[in-house]
Parts: sequence; C-alpha cells; structure tokens
Amino acid sequence: MTALHHPARDGTDGPVGPPARIPFPVVDEVARHCLQEEEPETVHIEVHLPGHLDPDRLRTAFAGALRSHPRILMREAARPWYGRRYEWELTPGADVEAVLFPAPDRDALKHARDRALRDAPPLSASPPVRLEVVRVPRTAGADRPGSTVLFLTINHTALDGPACLRVLATAAQLYGGRDNSPAAPPTRTTAEAPRAPDTPSTWAPPARVAHGTPEPPGHHGNGMLVAELGVPHRPRGAPYTVNDQLMAATALMITHWNREHGARPRPLRITMPVDDRPRGTDMPIGNGTRLVEVPFAPEELDASDMAALLRRTADRTRALKAQPRPQLGHGASLLTAPVVPVAWRAAFTRGLRKAAGPWTSTTLLSNIGRVPYALDFGEGAGRAHAVWFSAPARMPRGLTVTTASTAGRLHVAFRWSRALLGHGDGSHLRDLFEHYLHATQHGTGSAP
Repeated sequence: MTALHHPARDGTDGPVGPPARIPFPVVDEVARHCLQEEEPETVHIEVHLPGHLDPDRLRTAFAGALRSHPRILMREAARPWYGRRYEWELTPGADVEAVLFPAPDRDALKHARDRALRDAPPLSASPPVRLEVVRVPRTAGADRPGSTVLFLTINHTALDGPACLRVLATAAQLYGGRDNSPAAPPTRTTAEAPRAPDTPSTWAPPARVAHGTPEPPGHHGNGMLVAELGVPHRPRGAPYTVNDQLMAATALMITHWNREHGARPRPLRITMPVDDRPRGTDMPIGNGTRLVEVPFAPEELDASDMAALLRRTADRTRALKAQPRPQLGHGASLLTAPVVPVAWRAAFTRGLRKAAGPWTSTTLLSNIGRVPYALDFGEGAGRAHAVWFSAPARMPRGLTVTTASTAGRLHVAFRWSRALLGHGDGSHLRDLFEHYLHATQHGTGSAP
C-alpha cells in the first residue's frame, strides 16, 4: 500500500477544492463487502501507563499525530448505486472528537474492553478510530498515584493495528517530548535462505475449533481474555524463532481442545499476518499486512517430539514469509476489479465467503513481536509497561490469538465469537496455551 498525499490547503486551513478521493485498496474493499453488525470488525489496542495524562495536552498531541499521518484522516465517500468503487475521502481534519474520557467506575477496564469489541468507529466519520482514556484509581496502600489505560479501537475495514500504533507513538512523542523512534528489529540467528519445507496437502477442509459453551442466544459479538506471560526461552542459535514457538503452542492448544471435545482429528491451518512495512514516521498507514496460512497434518502435532515440531514449523513459516504474494492472494484482485457496480460485487463476495466457509483456516495467530516504540508520554504519565492487541474473531474461524511483547513480558489476547465459546472456555484455552508454550522451551511436552 502506497503513501498518499493530504488534500491541498489554501492557507486558511481549508481545502482548495473538494476533498481528495482514493479507491479502496483490495483488503479494504473485501472487508467492506462483508461487514456484519453482529460481529464488528474491530482491532483493539490496550496500552497501560504508570501515571496520568492531561486531557487537553493529549487531545492536542493526538490531533497533531493525525495531521502527521494524514492517511488516517479519511471517511467513506458517498456514491451512487451504480458506483463501481468504494472510495475514501481524505479530510483536512477530524469530523468527530477521537479522544474520549469515559466517566470512571469500578469496572471501567471491563466496560472499555467490551466497547472496543462491540462498537466499531463508523466509516462515515473521519478518523475511523477512537481513543478512550481510562483512569485507574490508586489502590489502598499503594505508594504512587493511579495509572492510565489507553484503549485504541480501530475499524479494521480502514486500518490495522501496527499502523495505528505508529500514530499513537507519534502522539506520545508530541505529548511528552521523549524520543519514540522505533527500536532496531531483533537480530535473527536462523538461516536466511529457507529450505523447501515438507508441507502437507491443503486440499482437505481444515479443522474447526470445537464448540465449547457459547453465550446464550442473543449475545452477539466477541468475547476476550488477556494474559501476561513470560517470553518463552529460545536457545541461542536455535533454528526457530519465538514466533515459531507461539505457532506450535497455538496448534497444540487447539488440537488438545478439539480432542477434549470429541472432534475427529483433521489438518490444521493457521493464518499468520506478515508485515514488511518500515516502522518509522514514513510507515504507510492502512491495512498493510499480507496473510499466509501455515498447515499442519494431524500426526505432526505431537507434543512429545517438540523439537521436530518446532523445526518443521520454522521451515514453513520462513518459506511463506519469503514468498512474494498479494495481501489476500491472487483471487481477491479479480473479486475487486471495477467492471460492475460495487453493490453487485459485494453480494457476490458475501456469497462466495459463505460458500468457502468450510475452507477457512482454523484460527489466526497474529504476533506483533516486540513493540518497537517506547510509547513514552514523559513525566507524569510514563512509559508503557504492557500493550495488548486483539484481532477480530468472526465465525466460521471464531478464535484469534494475538501476541506482543513489552518490557520483557509477553502479552496475549484470546478473542472468540460468542456463538462458539464462553468466558470459561477462554480461560481453559489460555491455560492450555501457557502449558504448551512452556513446553516449547524444553523440547518435549505432555498433556496438562
């Protein structure tokens, strides 16, 4: 996705002419075709700071960050029924106040998480993001004032998590005056040239996550559980990465869960986003990741031979990352070719998505890796000590696992469709994931 220019100004903070319009990229259009009120496509980012923020300074800093990354200042443009494209309309400023300070209450964190999963910022108003600032009061006996949690909610049709984190890092620098430049990426000790992996066939429909105890009828949308774990140890020079350990733990977690629920063993396919964008201020803003699928045959998912599973996983993930591929594959470009009205393409895409449901991957593992920015808001607010992300978990996939590491800790979000799982199921999946992630450090593992 290429960077785009902001509408020209006439010197009085007004555009010279009508706002600039740009066609939806392929990823945005496919997402727009398949919107559902029951399961909104939101990305949630949760940033924990040790201190408090001044409301006026934060609003000013966030507005400055939006102007520094003008591609985020956009709304869906109106179009006639026969229009052949969705288009983004770039705006000179925000249509709505994006920074909100909800009234404090005892369950403020829970309510903010619920809103992040339930209420997507509308595409009709610029920008399609919302930043909620939740103050956490000081607990009894604490020797310092209360803390702050930032909830950034993103309409995934327009933007992804890494792009909005870049904008938030700019806001932190404008607010606190501290350097929030991205850290250098970690040095990889694995081989650069991937070997040809032994990949199982992908013709068979993959396994689905077995139904647990879903919410009662009428409870739509997603549920979520967050956890803080230790970053798994990886021996120096090991032929696999932490991402491969997370991938193996996710596959073993689902295999164990399905076995407990009587599901017949079937191949697993785990979707993995790959993001090759730079992390500096020139980072392209939008939906910039490409999706690849990592396959596993049932007999390969043996926790008693963890070393072999990790080597096999590493071969496949390296090969997939090295292959040039459009973001959603080659077929998506055909679906979005503007040869007929966009409303006709939308109906066809929704029907195709439904028909292809049995071939949808088992789950999605999105590993952000080490958060590249300090997210340091300066004196009084401090530096982020925990950052969680979560990706949408619409059916038929119904479960996503999103990971990031900050301050030497691994922050994991389990997000699920309430039509598939309940909160107790999420807690059990977390325990299984933690067990198998720990097992990847030792080369062998058994059922908990």
